[in-house]
Amino acid sequence: MTIDATGRRAQPELAYPEQYLRRLSDELAVKFEGIFNRETIERYVLESYTALLRTATVKAHLATRTIHFATERLTALAQAKGALPVIWPEVLFVCEQNSGRSQMAAVLTEALSGGRVHVRSAGSMPANELNPAVVEVMTEIGLDMSREFPKPLTDDVVQAADVVVTMGCGDACPIYPGKRYQDWELRDPQRQPIETVREIRAEVEQHVRELLKSLEVTPA
Repeated sequence: MTIDATGRRAQPELAYPEQYLRRLSDELAVKFEGIFNRETIERYVLESYTALLRTATVKAHLATRTIHFATERLTALAQAKGALPVIWPEVLFVCEQNSGRSQMAAVLTEALSGGRVHVRSAGSMPANELNPAVVEVMTEIGLDMSREFPKPLTDDVVQAADVVVTMGCGDACPIYPGKRYQDWELRDPQRQPIETVREIRAEVEQHVRELLKSLEVTPA
């Protein structure tokens, strides 16, 4: 057993279930050097992998998604602790499955803000994949959702948010003082005809435009 930079005893080397998890831990240890120790990074990588594995029907994209999810969580934690700067307003969108409304809101916010708002999304009970009808109606207006996927709600992304927008996720989202919370009453696009999903998209866009104005960001 070795001693880490903080003077604590380092944990024995982990047995990773997938080889790419070790490579990811190595990469993130470099990226977050001086912010998190190796033990924290390993824990976040394995937690992120395990959380996504629970809903994965196929493993084809699991490596890429684990990389994205673990990096996003560690970045959020670092921002919440003041170890990384917060350049743009941080907005978190939460719905139950993170496969429809919250994903539409996140992608629309990023597009309409011109990158001047940083967005994250999550679900209290995430689905396996995005709602195909949601992907279709977003593609119709030129917004690509191919890199998006449902993610479980974690405490770190809530801590990093300036604004938390909920959409039918009940009481699953933890409440922190100093955060601004909004609840958008929107229909769930699940099992809805495509015409209704288009209407929901328009409702989400209107809410997003109002949110951006409240953040003093002129919508594109």
